[in-house]
Amino acid sequence: MRLLAVVATALFLAAPAAAAPLPLPAAPGCPLFPETNVWNKPVSKLPLRSNSRKVVRAIGAGLPVHADFGSGLWEGAPIGIPITVVDSSQATSAVDFHYDDESDAGPYPIPNGVAIEGGDDSDGDRHAIIVDSDSCTLYELFALYPSPWSAGSGAIWTLTSNALRPRGWTSADAAGLPILPGLVRYEEVAAGHIDHAIRFTVSRSRHAYVYPARHFASSLTSKALPPMGLRLRLRANYPVSHFPHQAQVVLKALKRYGMIVADNGSSWYLTGAPDPGWNNDQLHTLGKVKGSDFRVVDTRGFTNG
Repeated sequence: MRLLAVVATALFLAAPAAAAPLPLPAAPGCPLFPETNVWNKPVSKLPLRSNSRKVVRAIGAGLPVHADFGSGLWEGAPIGIPITVVDSSQATSAVDFHYDDESDAGPYPIPNGVAIEGGDDSDGDRHAIIVDSDSCTLYELFALYPSPWSAGSGAIWTLTSNALRPRGWTSADAAGLPILPGLVRYEEVAAGHIDHAIRFTVSRSRHAYVYPARHFASSLTSKALPPMGLRLRLRANYPVSHFPHQAQVVLKALKRYGMIVADNGSSWYLTGAPDPGWNNDQLHTLGKVKGSDFRVVDTRGFTNG
């Protein structure tokens, strides 16, 4: 047992160093959490979990990867989860929460015309992500509706801190995680590198969560199913050189930083922010990658620093 512990420690110490994710263009002074944050830690050198193949099969080994973001409109709304940046002059509002016992009370700096996932008329998840560029505070809301403001749940994060939600608490995401640090953003791909793990969804998850998640959203108990917070990465020898630029940058990030199970939805759907710079044809080539090309990473040695 001591030998195994020494080997495991050595493997984690051999992991590549973290890098700082690119800040939001409208909030250049705010980090997207510290470099030591779990979202920002590479996993390309970490060992795999022994049940990796079983979990991948449960998610859907033959299913394709899908970029759930892009340019233009889908059913009249931008494709992806939009980000709204405000400053300290933005008035704050109270929000009436459905899950008020697991939501941060606020108030929240919600501007008129705040960008909502799916658009104003959406009946989907209606996520809203708001960043105060002066205080570097992140506000995230699920199922946000106006007049007066109400939401399913909400969470407030300090972007300079590694603090987690209390155990058992949701956030604006089923896993109790922040959404913003896992979004694929156009400015990152334009710069040629994504320096964080990517948020993704699965069609069926387990009645469990693992670090850094704090919440589950399922009654299913099969150990083959992924718990919230599980981390996967693209296999190291997957060839990416023939993919177009935008897809290639995403795939390289999936090799180095991997992706985190954050919500229930369609399996292998990667979450990103809408932007007119996305080339949807390039993003669609990600569908050539199948679930069987991923591996479950053993991150049990991770803690936020």
